[in-house]
Amino acid sequence: MRTSRIRATVLATATAALALSLTACGGADNGAKDDNAAGQNRSASGADAKGEAKSASATGGADATGKGATTSNTRQCVGDETHVTVEHRFAGQQGDHLLITMVNKSDKPCWVTSYPSVKLNGEGAALPLSKKSDGGDQHLTLQPNGTVYSAANLFDYGKDNHRASSISLALRDNDGRLQPEYSVDVTGAHNEFAWNEADVLNWNTEKPYDF
Repeated sequence: MRTSRIRATVLATATAALALSLTACGGADNGAKDDNAAGQNRSASGADAKGEAKSASATGGADATGKGATTSNTRQCVGDETHVTVEHRFAGQQGDHLLITMVNKSDKPCWVTSYPSVKLNGEGAALPLSKKSDGGDQHLTLQPNGTVYSAANLFDYGKDNHRASSISLALRDNDGRLQPEYSVDVTGAHNEFAWNEADVLNWNTEKPYDF
């Protein structure tokens, strides 16, 4: 009888250990599955978050630079909605300049491109583009009260030169066609200027040279 009890006890202990072992394995499987599922969810959430961040960054970049939707959402600047001033700088030097400043006075954004068509004293052919400019067709967007700059470079060799105190200016569209031309008086310590040769710079968001 004692032998039978011992065998029964051993059998019961082995059975309990086996059940415990099976329970532990089953728990490990469930835990691994739960962890894997959680990891997949985290991975998917991370991918979504990255995707949203990239999209927001691209949108923010387009808004910040004024590029992307410029041509479709913004119209071209027109002369009667802008304010243009011309200032004679570095008078008396062989390479003096006329700083051209244009401000968008409308309540909506507008764009300019290329370089202005400039005639000195409102006569003759428009000035050629300076070799210092690239002649690009980049659009520059002016918010209300936004400003862009250009300049006419004047070269006076001391004889056989021309003299003037005003210029005429016209804006160009995408195809280089000109809007109506209008005259602008020149300001500065010496509003009269002289030149033998002259050219003009692209529109820019910053003042050229050391103005």
